[in-house]
Amino acid sequence: MPDISSDARWLSIVGIGEDGRAGLSPAAAAALDRAELVVGGARHLALAAPIRGETMTWPSPITDGYTTIEARRGRPTCVLATGDPFHYGVGAELARRIPAGEIAAFPQPSAFSLAAARLGWSLPEVSCVSLHGRSFERIVPVLQPGARVLALSWDETTPARLAALLAERGMGASEIVVLDAMGGPRERIRRTRADAFALDGIDPLNTVAITVGAGPDARVVTLVPGRDDAWYDNDGQLTKAEIRAVTLAALAPRAGGLLWDVGAGSGSVGIEWMLAHPANRAIAVEARAERAARIAENAKRLGVPDLRIVTGPAPDALAGLPAPDAVFIGGGATVPGVVEAAFTALPAGGRLVINAVTLETEVRLAALHAAHGGTMRRLAVSRLEPVGTMHGWRAAMPVTQWIGIKP
Repeated sequence: MPDISSDARWLSIVGIGEDGRAGLSPAAAAALDRAELVVGGARHLALAAPIRGETMTWPSPITDGYTTIEARRGRPTCVLATGDPFHYGVGAELARRIPAGEIAAFPQPSAFSLAAARLGWSLPEVSCVSLHGRSFERIVPVLQPGARVLALSWDETTPARLAALLAERGMGASEIVVLDAMGGPRERIRRTRADAFALDGIDPLNTVAITVGAGPDARVVTLVPGRDDAWYDNDGQLTKAEIRAVTLAALAPRAGGLLWDVGAGSGSVGIEWMLAHPANRAIAVEARAERAARIAENAKRLGVPDLRIVTGPAPDALAGLPAPDAVFIGGGATVPGVVEAAFTALPAGGRLVINAVTLETEVRLAALHAAHGGTMRRLAVSRLEPVGTMHGWRAAMPVTQWIGIKP
């Protein structure tokens, strides 16, 4: 893209803090004052007063506001945002619609930066999570023993919800710091243990800092595939931990990849695909409604509530889904059209992994291996179980696995 002169930067995105106009740089204040239209939340507009141009609060849905801004292309327009507009802010969404060369951005410290400064924490050593307009359970995977976490709250109820979550998961000893309205006259910082949380009068604009204290029985989402089977509510349709770990390795997840988990059962493979990286996405396809509901609860429990669930039989349920980077078929490989639909949807280099426990499905895998090559392997696991007053090895049904890579 050719260079665009500063005159072409018609859209200004100005970060504003709780100190209002007093905290703006001269350049940011000038951009605000020359704008014909200033867009922001009611709080932002009040902080920036007096405003010379026309004002507009964000409509619902907010996409209508983006359309209005785009229609003003070339005319001085200013968007106000909290702190750093490109750190969980509106800046990134606007930049997806408007070329960066047409934007002049004036960020201020984000809530994460302000909180770290107040607490003396090193931001690279902190997990930063936004719960503002996002699923609450997404914080679960970062609740690791000894971890420091900064969370942007949805509103004044978020700190108490976090305290209850920590206590319920055996992390009641965690220290919680609630930082209200940082950077302005209403700023307040208070500390408490999660299991003794009783703070009131919390400002809707708050950030929560957590130092995780995990007891010996804490329910911590571990970091590698093959999580304990007890995490997953199921009716027997569960890829067991040992097989699941090998299956995830076969699927070879990469950051940002999309998985189709076909015949998802309890959803364990799709869930652990998403746990491999925060940017990973998965679609669980399950024919039975009661299993689909169970998948949703399992996904919340393990901290990936954004797992998409499609209820219906494959291959029909696969129609219209976004193209996957990998497909796992844990059930239904012998149903006509399922394997073909999955293989067709994959891009070159995409992976199709199928697990079989029945002879009929093994025959299907043998035919696929003959037609497409790939890797075949037999997985057998035995677990020690009581036998009367003693113990012996009880073998699980062996699993035959085919890994195909689309040329």
